[in-house]
Amino acid sequence: MATSTTSTESSRPSLRERKPSTSSPISDFTTAVGPAGMTRPKHKRTVTGFGPGEIKSVEASVPESQREAWRKFSAKEFKTTEEFEAEVVRHIETTLARSLFNCDEAAAYAGTALALRDRLIIEWNRTQQQQTFADPKRVYYLSLEFLMGRALDNAILNVGMKDVAEKGLAELGFRMEDVISQERDAALGNGGLGRLAACFLDSLATLNYPAWGYALRYRYGIFRQEIVDGYQVEVPDYWLDFNPWEFPRHDVTVDIQFYGSVRKYRDDSGKQISVWENGEIVKAVAYDAPIPGYGTRTTNNLRLWSSKASHGEFDFTKFNAGEYEASVADQQRAETISAVLYPNDSLDRGKELRLKQQYFWCAASLFDIVRRFKKSKKAWKEFPNQVAIQLNDTHPTLAIPELMRILLDLEGLEWDEAWQITQMTFG
Repeated sequence: MATSTTSTESSRPSLRERKPSTSSPISDFTTAVGPAGMTRPKHKRTVTGFGPGEIKSVEASVPESQREAWRKFSAKEFKTTEEFEAEVVRHIETTLARSLFNCDEAAAYAGTALALRDRLIIEWNRTQQQQTFADPKRVYYLSLEFLMGRALDNAILNVGMKDVAEKGLAELGFRMEDVISQERDAALGNGGLGRLAACFLDSLATLNYPAWGYALRYRYGIFRQEIVDGYQVEVPDYWLDFNPWEFPRHDVTVDIQFYGSVRKYRDDSGKQISVWENGEIVKAVAYDAPIPGYGTRTTNNLRLWSSKASHGEFDFTKFNAGEYEASVADQQRAETISAVLYPNDSLDRGKELRLKQQYFWCAASLFDIVRRFKKSKKAWKEFPNQVAIQLNDTHPTLAIPELMRILLDLEGLEWDEAWQITQMTFG
């Protein structure tokens, strides 16, 4: 089971060549942006953006006139009741296509959430840029659950805008309690394990630690309870039907490999090489959610992985041949991995799905972490000085052998060095 490379690259390398990508050098950024005479380099897609050394060079290359225009028109967070109301009404009218005459509590919640989300985006961008410049050691928290609670109430409290929002909503004709009650809990956790993870993320942001969380984006949560004739009936939780707090990152993908076989051979120097071949590829697609700290501008990130078919959702050839069910079979099989938290493992297929689910999440997260580290251009011995990975319970323990696999098979390190790095990285 394992990882490969991103789908954003122009050509897909063979399995033997797959390695976490490094950022493009500044010399590749030759296309001008704007009118003739402008020399600002075009942002060539590098999946995780510029590295800490490169971003300074890129910033210095931007003409002052462009910087001034950007500063003048950059988004500003609301601070007053009037500014808050303006943002809410703007989203209700232009994002939701509603008006004064058909705006109910659900629309008021959506407008308020989108206004708060815009503010969090500003702080999120600022935080990520500052952390990239500083290039500090980052904490990565891997948990199969994150019981985050209602994001709107938490965000309003943490950014210190509760009084402003309450007064603004009252002037628009709504009670804060009624608006907050419209939000569905994020179906990313079930109990104490998820609540612990959520509290850690909140505390890390509050204490200004550079930290990211990693989990799966469960399409149907764990389940939603209904009572029929006095008995519990489990039905899907469609919590993602409206979720203003996440940002799709369709340019941040990882190919995760399952099954297949390992071919071993010795290179010209006599070193044994292991190559993972064949098998099944499932694409991991990233979705980000901002995590604001309390009383601080630090806004960290929770990255969720969604499973998709590696060759697209729809097989047009099979569809045209009348194989309608088969045309979407690959997508349905792939999406099963991130469909539900804790799938039933009373059957062998359920046990296999749980194992695939945990590996899919660990492999995608490790690939992303390694990819970010490689942008620093530092030696592998510096990896534990830049990366601290905390494993919440036993679910993410597959991350340990996966890091070893990356270091040994993809990066060519010797066993002793790879094992020392791994021991110093995981908490």
